[in-house]
Amino acid sequence: MDLDDETPQSDAPTPRMLSWARNSTIYRINRRMHTEKQLFDAIARKARQKFEDIGEVQVRTLAEFAVKFAYDNKALDDAAFAEMSTRSGMRGGRSRRAIAQKLSQKGVASGTVAAAIAEADDFHAALILARKRAFGPFRKSELDEKRKAKEFSAFARAGFSFDIGKKIFDMSLDEAEEALDADHHL
Repeated sequence: MDLDDETPQSDAPTPRMLSWARNSTIYRINRRMHTEKQLFDAIARKARQKFEDIGEVQVRTLAEFAVKFAYDNKALDDAAFAEMSTRSGMRGGRSRRAIAQKLSQKGVASGTVAAAIAEADDFHAALILARKRAFGPFRKSELDEKRKAKEFSAFARAGFSFDIGKKIFDMSLDEAEEALDADHHL
């Protein structure tokens, strides 16, 4: 085969590629909520797998088309994603710091992350973690130095401050349950 006979590859995606990107976007958005970056990356990755000899310009164009399509259909909203993830994280006992890190990894802009976690309550989330892990006032066994170190370490790894951990350790079971009931709005 002579190299002169090959036609140069167009930078514009074909109508078949655009149709695939639209359908793939609908499929992905219907399955779960995505951030802009997650959708862009997923479409780009799948386009490289699906279409042989696709150029990088075409891949980027398809991914941008998918993101625009999702925004036009109000199926993509990083602010709503961040708010929902924050509420879910708080109910799961995750700290503001851990939630912010997870959102940043998913490609949510730092301003959007800051706005989403602004109302998050680390104390309440730490109480939930303590209840889940049977720490502090929820502890079932006697406290010894090894167990105390283990519990404080778990709070620290989860992104909570020493002060929050100490405050929870000093609570009675009734105080802790009362605090959880008072903040059940999450």
